[in-house]
Amino acid sequence: MYKLVTAEQAVKVIKNNDRIYIHAAAAAPQILINAMSQRHEELKNVEVSHLHIEGKTPYADPKYKDSFHVNSFFLGKNVRHTLKAGNGSYTPVFLSELPILFKRNIVPIDVALIQVSTPDKHGYCSLGVSVEATLAAMENAKHVIAQINPKMPRTHGDGIIHISELDSLVEYETPIHSYLLPEPNNIEQKIGDYIAELIDDGSTLQMGIGSIPNAVLSKLTNHKNLGLHTEMFSDGVIDLILKDVINGNNKGVNPGRAMATFLMGSQRLYDYVDDNPFIEMRTADFVNDVAIIRRNKKMVAINSAIEIDVTGQVCADSIGTKMYSGVGGQMDFIRGASLSENGKAIIALPSQTKKGISRIVPFLKKGAGVVTTRAHIHYIVTEYGVADLYGKTIKQRVEALVRIAHPNHRENIAREYFNAMK
Repeated sequence: MYKLVTAEQAVKVIKNNDRIYIHAAAAAPQILINAMSQRHEELKNVEVSHLHIEGKTPYADPKYKDSFHVNSFFLGKNVRHTLKAGNGSYTPVFLSELPILFKRNIVPIDVALIQVSTPDKHGYCSLGVSVEATLAAMENAKHVIAQINPKMPRTHGDGIIHISELDSLVEYETPIHSYLLPEPNNIEQKIGDYIAELIDDGSTLQMGIGSIPNAVLSKLTNHKNLGLHTEMFSDGVIDLILKDVINGNNKGVNPGRAMATFLMGSQRLYDYVDDNPFIEMRTADFVNDVAIIRRNKKMVAINSAIEIDVTGQVCADSIGTKMYSGVGGQMDFIRGASLSENGKAIIALPSQTKKGISRIVPFLKKGAGVVTTRAHIHYIVTEYGVADLYGKTIKQRVEALVRIAHPNHRENIAREYFNAMK
């Protein structure tokens, strides 16, 4: 029988100047996060690193800046403020390469805080709803603290680990962080219609989380033999799997299985993936590997953007100089889909913000980061249609993107761009 400790006892191993890695997304172990944060008076210069995580982040409070510094590989709302406050940093990295930073000791990890399922009779636990870079982080960490949670789904794939690989164990039952999306609005539904028309039977899909991906999925009920090879998925795929629309029969990689590196959604999703061999959770350096993605014929990658200039440069991680999210897996899948036989790389976004600001612009804002270059781009979709930019000249791109911009902005976009080019 393994030895259990309290969360407060477990985090005593964290010392000054350590780097901590926290299990990503819905798997973030809140009880360990809270216990570590409560030690703020004892700790100095501890770096807390992670991708986007759900839940509360008390260590990110600027008043604890002498104790904790946040290093985000993908910014979420709960730590975005740390950049401006001075108690946080952002490290740009492709999701496919984050495990490499740990394996090569470029970013050494002292302590990994993870959450796992209850061990089976053989002593094996599961990383559950999030594998991404956590497996690499714990394999290269000096100490691994695991919350054992009976509510964590037991998923198949790379995240099966033996309890002997864990240094400190904290047993604590709590619901997994849920993520509920509103119903897609009319604009998102129109975008979903356009994208669904681009998806052929037998395609393999990658899409993120949000109202547009959900709108797309709702339009695919009459498609056949779709596959899923994606960075993450949510509830929207369940009904398509149950209706045999998504069956993975035509996939080039692990046919007959749906593949992801993390999951976020409702309890229905977590119940569905629990001990379900159809769902295969793999590490980010496998799922997001361009050479592996391209092996799926008709690979369709659907991603989003903050703004796009009329030449096809995609800003997806910042609003001007203000960092907003991260590079993530967009380029991994854009490139993988582009190189796939009959693949399609799609960027989808509403034509303007809720405040009426155009998201198709003559020039990116000062300081805006280019996540996907103009040479990589294929399809851009708004509620006003589809622009296919692949193989098009700059002039053709400008004309195509102006056509799918909001009518209120089309004339100004074209005029500003061409006046600047004179």
